Amino acid sequence: MTILVPVLGDQLSLGLSSLRDQDRARTVVLMMEVADEARYVRHHRRKLAYILSAMRHHAGALRADGWTVDYVRLDAPHAPSGFTAELGLAIERHAAERIVVTEAGEWRVQAMLESWEARFGIPVEIRPDDRFIASHAEFEAWAEGRDNPVMEFFYREQRRKTGLLMTAAGRPEGGRWNYDKENRKAVAADLFMPDPPRFPPDEITQDVIRLVRTRFQELDGNLDEWDLAVTRADALKAQAAFLDEALPSFGDYQDAMVTGAHRMWHSLLSPYINSGLLDPLELCREVERRYRAGQVPLNAAEGFIRQIIGWREYMRGIYWLAGPDYIDRNALGHVRRLPSFYWTGETDLNCLRQCLTQTWVYAYAHHIQRLMVTGNFALLIGADPKAVHLWYMEVYLDAYEWVTLPNTLGMSQFGDGGLVGTKPYVSTAAYINRMSDYCGACRYDPAQRVGPDACPFNSLYWHFFDRHRALLESNPRVRNMYRSWDRFGDDTKAAVRAQADAFLATLDEAPYGPEARPGI
Repeated sequence: MTILVPVLGDQLSLGLSSLRDQDRARTVVLMMEVADEARYVRHHRRKLAYILSAMRHHAGALRADGWTVDYVRLDAPHAPSGFTAELGLAIERHAAERIVVTEAGEWRVQAMLESWEARFGIPVEIRPDDRFIASHAEFEAWAEGRDNPVMEFFYREQRRKTGLLMTAAGRPEGGRWNYDKENRKAVAADLFMPDPPRFPPDEITQDVIRLVRTRFQELDGNLDEWDLAVTRADALKAQAAFLDEALPSFGDYQDAMVTGAHRMWHSLLSPYINSGLLDPLELCREVERRYRAGQVPLNAAEGFIRQIIGWREYMRGIYWLAGPDYIDRNALGHVRRLPSFYWTGETDLNCLRQCLTQTWVYAYAHHIQRLMVTGNFALLIGADPKAVHLWYMEVYLDAYEWVTLPNTLGMSQFGDGGLVGTKPYVSTAAYINRMSDYCGACRYDPAQRVGPDACPFNSLYWHFFDRHRALLESNPRVRNMYRSWDRFGDDTKAAVRAQADAFLATLDEAPYGPEARPGI
């Protein structure tokens, strides 16, 4: 009896649950590059090339580990289209009598997996993805009965479960659970920053880059100056470099933004974690070990571990808890499409120009650039949260729906009305000016609220709270904003509204969807 084990593009782990305890002599691992997945969103070309190259390298790693691998390439003669169609052909090729697969990370793919048994008439075993710390059942049990399932309390449970940064007495190391307030230092551009390793493209990656250039000419994004790891061995080198050189200062400067510095002290390990090349818990245990060895300060160790076992696990839990219709939530009723400069970077708002240009070059921006620049602006102008989510899905290396949807539609855009975030994450120019050097080279003045040189973030901020007063005024975390707004005189309020309305009238709205080339 032949067992067929499909491995998806974000399941690039040799210890995958579907591979466990299988008889290699009777098992065929199926990996598929299919057009439907390559085009279901308008992927940044760097993101698409990364996934395809990592898949091809992983197929080699599986073969080296003793597995028989059937690998279907996009440039195969029969032009592969979708997972289900390819699976049907593979069942015939190998006379497979059983399928074992690890659960998918996204609702649409999971529904496809669950349809296979009825479609093909052979047993299909769907195993849990135990690369995550919390199972679906564990998260549901934790969230049950909570009106506001706040990440902080889930994070504390994860700390207790894993024992990470816990004392023998069961207390958090240092006496506090969270050192977020010690993660907000601004940084001077001339401060020494680590230079992470770069991984030039090998022959496999070069072939993939050529494929993406020729076959996906309608997609956008830079493919030059390749520096990404595409194997576990190289991902581990990137991990070691971060731990050695960047982690000690990560805690201090993780929220800072500097012109021309897209990595700074950030790890840029999320693409490797989310695709399966790195083990998140293994990484967190090494961070803890270095803290206990005196190599890393507590605010750095805790801040990094919180991102992995706190936010990452929490976002996955929310995604599956909220259900497949979560993507259509729009609590604020925002309908504007994103401006075309989200695809071109051509705007005189320097903070946006820096973050967007960086994004289209590297398919990467760190969490504050995403939340407090591109996300903040989108929320302030009233952009459709689903459109914002789709843009983030397109452009970032680490973007998969389970992590991107609750982060963008939920936390960044407040589209779920407060399920993820306890308040809308909006700010005036003052925050961006404090945490970056962007404003100094901008034509707008971050200190002015109205007038030809006033930064649009300022009037848009008050305009946002003004137009959403009925919904937000009772929120205790933003009550002081309304008290401040109410102290403005009528003339000042009118001037602020007029300033914001005039700016909004200058924005175009780029088309989006499978039939449109954004920004053109």
